[in-house]
Amino acid sequence: MSRARILIIDDEAAIRDSLRMTLEYEGYEVLGAATGHEGLTLAERESPDLVLLDVKMPGMDGIEVLERLKVMNDGLPVVVVSGHGTISTAVEATKKGAFDFIEKPFASDKVLVILRNALDQRRLRDENRSLKKAVEVRHQMIGDSSALKHVMAAVGRAAPTTATVLIQGESGVGKELVARTIHRNSLRSRERFVQVNCAAIPEDLIESELFGHEKGSFTGATEKQLGKFEQADRGTIFFDEVGDMSSKTQAKVLRVLQEGEVERLGSARTIKVDVRVIAATNKNLEGEIEKGHFREDLYFRLAVIPIYVPPLRERPEDIPALVRHYIDYFCRENNARPRRVSTAAMEALQRYRWKGNIRELRNAVERLIIMTPGDTIDVADLPTAVRAPSASAGGSTPSRPGTPTEADGLKAGTLREFKDTSERSFLVAKLRENGWNISKTAEVIDTPRSNLYKKLEQYQISQETDG
Repeated sequence: MSRARILIIDDEAAIRDSLRMTLEYEGYEVLGAATGHEGLTLAERESPDLVLLDVKMPGMDGIEVLERLKVMNDGLPVVVVSGHGTISTAVEATKKGAFDFIEKPFASDKVLVILRNALDQRRLRDENRSLKKAVEVRHQMIGDSSALKHVMAAVGRAAPTTATVLIQGESGVGKELVARTIHRNSLRSRERFVQVNCAAIPEDLIESELFGHEKGSFTGATEKQLGKFEQADRGTIFFDEVGDMSSKTQAKVLRVLQEGEVERLGSARTIKVDVRVIAATNKNLEGEIEKGHFREDLYFRLAVIPIYVPPLRERPEDIPALVRHYIDYFCRENNARPRRVSTAAMEALQRYRWKGNIRELRNAVERLIIMTPGDTIDVADLPTAVRAPSASAGGSTPSRPGTPTEADGLKAGTLREFKDTSERSFLVAKLRENGWNISKTAEVIDTPRSNLYKKLEQYQISQETDG
């Protein structure tokens, strides 16, 4: 681990030497400057981790040096040193961004504690920035197609406003990425982004999750819980798969949007919330309204700014950039050596229709990084379906699976492929029989609802593509 580098700017040589001995003994690397100008030059050239700055110096005083240091690097912690007659100046320095001040004569122990706290704060701030940057990379929208540019233009118009946004598109197209990009570029970007998967939360728990509850409000409510709306106060709440929200919950969400207040379960008191709402769905909500499954008034409340995210098959020109992005990402994540993709393999990846869209492509690239033995990913390394799209869902006319047929069995090259094809067809058939009601289907086929969701994800089953 590298030693922290500390720059001392003080016109008194005795002070510099005393501090140098103390700090070097503690393992710090120390630089010294006798004037403000010399200190600024060293700060620019040596990039110290912390500056100890005397307030009262001939020529350029400490306040001016502090101001210039902050312009140079706002994140650089500066601890000012003051004599008894310059305490008011030291207080002024802290108002201008100094971390703390030390009064002369100072005790070594106090100096070391203040420096350690300042360096710890800087380390935490740097780690926080690194984590935020990593999150941004993970949720970055990749591509340069005209279709994606149209989406980004809509995001650019929506982000600075407080209007609700409804993001529509097939499963796996990146609706969450669009929502996060809107939040990241909004005036609420410093506040929380709270995600709610309406399809994954059991119906009997979703109201408690959204609105919170008081202790004892129902069996199992052993303590008070803040709901997602309260957690997102001053920030953004993202309703993923909003089309799966029950009618009862839809009515309560509509009230929150209209009144700007929530009421915890078991409480008669209303709580004001300031929340920006973004919703996403892979369902045709207008069709759901006609069926009586979704409230028309809530739809109009959500769809103030509608954004449609096109499927990957409508923007194949984005695939090379996405593949390269995920190769870089997964090579870093798995400590794997860099890979390149042959021209023929990239053409095959672009021809494939990607029913699961970007999510399916991402999973395919991760598998290729792990399983490809060489430095180049070639056609032979690609999944069978991608190599031969005519014999798979990647064909020009996607099939609509029903019950397994002899032809399905002949297309499957292995026992595993046949089992997967049969299981997928069985699930689609049962979902159709039960009107795509997940809870009812899970009950009919005697499997936990969570397991059914995993299967839908595994086989890329959705009402839009298989309904």
